[in-house]
Amino acid sequence: MLGHSHATSGALAFATAATVVPVPVMEFVNGPVDVSALELILGALITAGAALLPDIDHPGGTIGDSLGPVSNVVAKGVSTIAGGHRKGTHGLLFVLLAGWATWAGVMYLGRYFTLGVIFVMLAFGFRALHLTPKGDSFRAWGLCVLLAGGGTVLMDRWLPDSPYWLPFAIGLGSLIHIAGDCLTDRGCPLLWPLKPRLAVPIISRTGNKVETWVLTPAMGLVTIALLYVYAVPR
Repeated sequence: MLGHSHATSGALAFATAATVVPVPVMEFVNGPVDVSALELILGALITAGAALLPDIDHPGGTIGDSLGPVSNVVAKGVSTIAGGHRKGTHGLLFVLLAGWATWAGVMYLGRYFTLGVIFVMLAFGFRALHLTPKGDSFRAWGLCVLLAGGGTVLMDRWLPDSPYWLPFAIGLGSLIHIAGDCLTDRGCPLLWPLKPRLAVPIISRTGNKVETWVLTPAMGLVTIALLYVYAVPR
């Protein structure tokens, strides 16, 4: 799947989980909870970015170029550790590590860690949704940095001190990404470091017309509808 498809599917997943089945999904964190309207919108945005996270193993890809030389160097390092694209970061172990690391950071490193995660996820999301120019030029990633920075400053005003849903959003976004890639013919090694891949090739070719003109817009519309129904005051 392409970046915009991953991003919209991530936003839809969080909006659905937080509205349709809030208690079963969130209860494992700290008991029965309700997601406020504002947190619902913020969570959907963060999960849209997190749905790109497994592709941090792809230098020169959508998120590899999102923060310029910094993200590209990180992507090269992750690719080396993971064994290449669609390997280590495309298994269930990565989902667990991403969620756990976010939880630990929120709990023990505090506000600056939380804002750092939000900044990076926003940058990924803006890049995936083509809100910045393509390519690896300073104009492209510089605008991405500015947009993500502005979004982080705004979120800092409304974000709870310890957003309990942030680890969930990061883990869910990563899981949705992997699930989407499993729908292509290459599949994903869900039990990495074991090599067998799960592939259910519903999407015959990444970026085809069905994905671009039907699937992605449909997911976007459903997400907007859920956010409108549950987040807009009556």
